[in-house]
Amino acid sequence: MKHLASILCACTLMFSLTACAQNNKDNNQQKGDNMNKTLVAYFSATGNTKAAAERLAKEVGADLYEIVPAQSYTAADLNWRNKQSRSSLEMTDKSSRPAVKGRCENIADYDTVWIGFPIWWYTAPTIINTFIETHDLGGKTLCIFATSGGTGVDGAAGDLLKAYPQYTWAESRLMNK
Repeated sequence: MKHLASILCACTLMFSLTACAQNNKDNNQQKGDNMNKTLVAYFSATGNTKAAAERLAKEVGADLYEIVPAQSYTAADLNWRNKQSRSSLEMTDKSSRPAVKGRCENIADYDTVWIGFPIWWYTAPTIINTFIETHDLGGKTLCIFATSGGTGVDGAAGDLLKAYPQYTWAESRLMNK
C-alpha cells in the first residue's frame, strides 16, 4: 500500500511540474508576442498606399496607423507636371516637413514599424520625414513599403537609410496591386 501511495505521489508531482512548465511556456510566448508587436504606419494620397497598408497589416498581423497631413492634398496639389504644385514644391525643398495631424501616441508599444508611402520623385514624400522626426523610433526595426506607378522602392529605402542612419532598417517592399 505504501508503495502505491509513493507511486501516486510521484505521478502527481511529475504532472504538477509538467503543468507548471507548460504554463511558463505559455506565459513566455504571451510576453514574446507582446514584445514583438508590429505597426504599419502609412501615408496615402490617393488610396493606393492605404489598400497596400491594409493588405500588409493583415499579412503580418499588425496594427494600422495613418499618417494624415494637417492640410489634405487636392488633385491640384498632387499634379507632378506643375512645378508650382504643392507636392512639387515640397519635393524640391529637402528641408520641407509638411505638418501632420496628431501623433501615434503608443509608438513605444511596437518593436517593428513598417512605414509606407507612394513614391514621389523617386523617393519618399517629405511628410514621411515629418513622421520619422516626430516619433521616437530608436530600438525598433524599421521596414519600408511603397506603391509606385513606375519606380522601385530601392531609391527611397536608400535615401531614408542615408538620412536616418541611427535607426535599424530592414526589409523594403514595393507593394503595387
